[in-house]
Amino acid sequence: MIEWAPLGSGARPVPEPAAAPLVWAAAFGGALVLVAVVNSVAGPGRPGLALTVLSLLAALLGLCARFTAAPGTAILCWLSLNGFAIPPAGTLTWSGRRDALWLGCLLAAAFTGTALARVVHARAAYRRLATAPDPGAPEPGGG
Repeated sequence: MIEWAPLGSGARPVPEPAAAPLVWAAAFGGALVLVAVVNSVAGPGRPGLALTVLSLLAALLGLCARFTAAPGTAILCWLSLNGFAIPPAGTLTWSGRRDALWLGCLLAAAFTGTALARVVHARAAYRRLATAPDPGAPEPGGG
């Protein structure tokens, strides 16, 4: 059964996810920066390391995004991975299974981050509502 609680009773709404264009801008810029850092620190031609770092970025961005932003986030991260983490840099290619697997990993990371955020926010909202005082109940000790 659903019970409505007035907002003045201490219940706070679940945070609103960020807009998809904002998440995509962060994915585009963040992916370029992270691939550049991986290429400069570990050397070019390390797509496995770059995929891991970009998957973490996709999951982190998923924490503040809607589910509808996940495909765009994965594609933008994949573009940076494919274009700059694999020699020759600056050339987009499609290598069937490999790129499908990379896209799948990035998409799964973005969806996982978003699902995790939704579960954490829902549990927190449930706890706040479950512990909020009932506005119609008598005061304790005020018999």
